[in-house]
Amino acid sequence: MMTTIQAMPAVNLVEIFSSIQGEGLYVGCRQVFVRLAGCNISCRYCDTRESFAIPASARIETEAGSRLFQTAPNPFSLSALISNVEDLCCSPHHSISLTGGEPLLQPEAVIALSSAHTNNARIYLETNGTLPDALRAVIGSVDIISMDFKLPSAMAGNNCWQEHETFLQVASQREVFVKIVLSGETTQAELERSIALIASIDREIPLILQPVTPINGVAPVSADTVLRSQALAMGSLRNVRVIPQTHKIMGQL
Repeated sequence: MMTTIQAMPAVNLVEIFSSIQGEGLYVGCRQVFVRLAGCNISCRYCDTRESFAIPASARIETEAGSRLFQTAPNPFSLSALISNVEDLCCSPHHSISLTGGEPLLQPEAVIALSSAHTNNARIYLETNGTLPDALRAVIGSVDIISMDFKLPSAMAGNNCWQEHETFLQVASQREVFVKIVLSGETTQAELERSIALIASIDREIPLILQPVTPINGVAPVSADTVLRSQALAMGSLRNVRVIPQTHKIMGQL
């Protein structure tokens, strides 16, 4: 499951654009999204499978919120990455979301953007939480970590428990919250294990339960199951919220 991180002179991008954060603790906040290419795992409910492969070119929004894009070939120089993000950050944004794919496969991008002039926008890392060594390398460059727990039911029985535990220990040095996608296949046993893992590190870490947006044949979760899951988590954790993918509802990117 672990992937070796090697130095690279440039990064591979899918897109850069300005939009509204639709998931997790900061839902509704305006962000510049930097979607990096490549992922080290495969989840059944993934809605960004186009980010698995490296595209020949990336699309870059020319003005924040305009939905006008230009293209640029991959790989993308770090200086060009910084320049394009700075251009979008001329208007106020809460943060810069490094997303994917899995952004920690390209930690150079995270480090580079932490030194960009971004009008006080913070660095917000959206990650699958399976690359703790890469997180250690960038932890000083990150302000907020949105960490997914990838349950075995979403990954053909494969599990990331050890990676998640080590990752969350490192992530707890910064502001962090955990997100778990609930589907019709989610089991109580894996949910209980997730809750216990978070509580063993810090009961104050927020947990977001996200009802799955049905895709790729994944079964939706019932309303009753969502309520029971939240009640279960609230027995051990102090801040448990249920938040669906609101950007899908709003028609945002």
